[in-house]
Amino acid sequence: MIGCDWRGLGRRALVACLLGGTSLGPGLLAAPVLAQAPAISGFSQAVAEAAAAEPALGAFYAARAYAPVWTDAAAAPRRAAFFAALDQAGAHGLPVARYQAETLLARFATIETERERGQLEAAVSLAYLAWARDISSGALEPEKIDAGIVREIKRPDPAALLSALLAAPSPEHFLRDLAPKTPQYANLMRARLQLAAQIGQGGWGNPVPARRLGPGESGAAVVALRDRLMKMGYLGRSVSATYDAALQKAVQSYQFDLGMKADGVAGEATLAEINVAAEERLKSVLVAMERARWLNGRDLGKRHIWVNIADFSARIIDDGKVSFETVTVVGQNRPDRRTPEFSDEMEMMVINPSWSVPRSITVKEYLPMMQRNPGAAGHIQLVDSRGRTISREGVDFAAYNARNFPFAMRQPPSQGNALGLVKFLFPNPYNIYLHDTPSKSLFQREVRDFSHGCIRVGRPFDLAYALLARQVDDPQDYFQKVLKTGAETTVRLDAPVPVHLVYFTAWPNARGRIEYRHDVYGRDAALYTALAKAGVELTTLTN
Repeated sequence: MIGCDWRGLGRRALVACLLGGTSLGPGLLAAPVLAQAPAISGFSQAVAEAAAAEPALGAFYAARAYAPVWTDAAAAPRRAAFFAALDQAGAHGLPVARYQAETLLARFATIETERERGQLEAAVSLAYLAWARDISSGALEPEKIDAGIVREIKRPDPAALLSALLAAPSPEHFLRDLAPKTPQYANLMRARLQLAAQIGQGGWGNPVPARRLGPGESGAAVVALRDRLMKMGYLGRSVSATYDAALQKAVQSYQFDLGMKADGVAGEATLAEINVAAEERLKSVLVAMERARWLNGRDLGKRHIWVNIADFSARIIDDGKVSFETVTVVGQNRPDRRTPEFSDEMEMMVINPSWSVPRSITVKEYLPMMQRNPGAAGHIQLVDSRGRTISREGVDFAAYNARNFPFAMRQPPSQGNALGLVKFLFPNPYNIYLHDTPSKSLFQREVRDFSHGCIRVGRPFDLAYALLARQVDDPQDYFQKVLKTGAETTVRLDAPVPVHLVYFTAWPNARGRIEYRHDVYGRDAALYTALAKAGVELTTLTN
């Protein structure tokens, strides 16, 4: 019998032993297991009982007459690859304890009966399914944490995960490829490892003790700023105590990466960001990795629109590169106005749109105004159930409340229309879309959460031109001709464009450096709390 003594071995030695196809324990059934004896009723019954926690798993084993996946000699490379993958679960920001790797390895060393082997067989499969699900599509159920995360997550089929692993020429490659393969995820993972290592060395040092620092100043606070930016990777080694050109450039680069006004002056807002602890940035990265896993398995589209709510931006991505970008205004930080997260397809734009006022705004905002003054909001029409415009004269607004108000409200196309002169539609249950706005001044603010939930676009005409460029020869001329008619006109896109409304407070730029944004809705804080509760550890790199 080929074997080794499992008892007393360390984790990595156990994995090496597994890879060697050794015996599954010192018990009486070690030799028959190695000989790959046909499954007996004790093994099969134990697998069936233990797999009942996952019906698809029970059906999978039944379909293969309870042939083992993990607990015979032929499975040695497969189980070794799996336990090696579990060794890296912490580096992916996953809840390591959920997979019980240490316990499972210990059980391999103590099998005495076929029933114990069957129980372990099913336990490893359940651990594998949990890990594979988490690393490929996320460890959390986000809609249970925040009602604004309505993203449809593509969860892998349990039987398909097992069948694909069995069919894989290289278990190591198959398991590795379950994680997102995008460069953004790789950059986040690298940042996660670097931050954890930095925290292990004391983080970025003491906070900068100043409210404002600028070029030409000197002293201990400037030294602290210089030291902190060096540890963050924004400045090379230097011992100067003066706020010189190199330090100004480093501050400017930092401001640019955080979406701030890049003037090179470390004002109060800039220093507040610089003084954020490395631990807090690591939390943002861990949540971003989880969010990236939610998108894994979804074809984003060779051309797609990427709306980062936390970044107040919208971009067109063509073949992985940004071809258009604009600032945005998103929903206010109120429970009924926060912009939700989901993906859909943009199908059309409406030039010279009318605004059909949402029912919630009609009864919560305009009805009280009209009860006080029937002429209030006179630029918005009353519309009956048959779509007819109704005069306000003779309407007793005081006779109605939010439940029984029988009218809708609509604002006709105009320069002052709340939707501006164009809106972009991707029909969805949440009534969210992109649109122009007459309130241009809000785009000058750094924090831009002012809408009722829809996304206001800073460069709406340019967005329209970019979308039309693939279906008309002169998109600007075409758009302007339609616009000048003043008539509400729907223009369908020949090829619908995927739209992804996301919320990343940490995301890599084109250079791979992580840019951070404010958690304007508090969603990431709630998600990190849930990750920690699930067992994700802040700085653990490996099991």
